[in-house]
Amino acid sequence: MKEVKIQNNSGTKEPIITRTFAVDKGHYGYIWKIYIEAEDPDRDMDKIAVVVDQMGYGSYPTDWTILKPQYRKHFIGYLQWNTFSSKTSFLPEWTRITMKVSIFDKAGNESNEVVFPFTFESGVKNQYEYQLPAPFDQSDIPRLGHIMVDFYYEVR
Repeated sequence: MKEVKIQNNSGTKEPIITRTFAVDKGHYGYIWKIYIEAEDPDRDMDKIAVVVDQMGYGSYPTDWTILKPQYRKHFIGYLQWNTFSSKTSFLPEWTRITMKVSIFDKAGNESNEVVFPFTFESGVKNQYEYQLPAPFDQSDIPRLGHIMVDFYYEVR
């Protein structure tokens, strides 16, 4: 995790991502869940920014998830990404990506940024049967939204 890096000129405090969890490999088409806990003392968290970088391709445009009013001060939840892409039916084995996640509040302050690496591997066993760490091991963790990024792949 990086330290908070955004200069705050609004007189408000930036949100803080306090805990995260995500698996680091799965097959192409895997339903990847990014677990996040965050808080904001000003109670004005507004949206989650997700930037995906694909090795060999580059960065995709930022995907935004608008937070519901009940998540403005504190939340524990997950973002869901169904990694199968409508743009390509194939992604090579060992394709690596990184996902950068941060949260913005209504004043424009950005939280610390968290980076999640992921590798597409077809031989991963029991990829949906992992033990979630606390506090994500509760049965009622809400889905905060879907990540809407489509992969591109060109055969060269």
